[in-house]
Amino acid sequence: MDEPFGALDDITRTQLNVELLNLWSQQNWTVIFVTHNIYEAVYLSNRVVVMAPRPGRVVADITIDQPYPRAEKFRTSQAYSQYCQQVATELSKGMMAQPGI
Repeated sequence: MDEPFGALDDITRTQLNVELLNLWSQQNWTVIFVTHNIYEAVYLSNRVVVMAPRPGRVVADITIDQPYPRAEKFRTSQAYSQYCQQVATELSKGMMAQPGI
């Protein structure tokens, strides 16, 4: 899914994140979810692949080692904050490695 919640307000986006996880737990689907939202990526994923542009490449592959189903309290946990920081750091490294930056 390519940024399916990108145009939504935060309340609706959060509700749909929960619904997506519920569907995933019921159906056991494999989902590839593209997002520019670090917090959404960490909340929904068991793996976050960080990419950088020009040329497009993988700069990090981060395992989110947290159990499912994820409760809303995960979003305020220390682990969540650390994963978000790790993704942000890797994204910054990838952006700084671009030619001309």
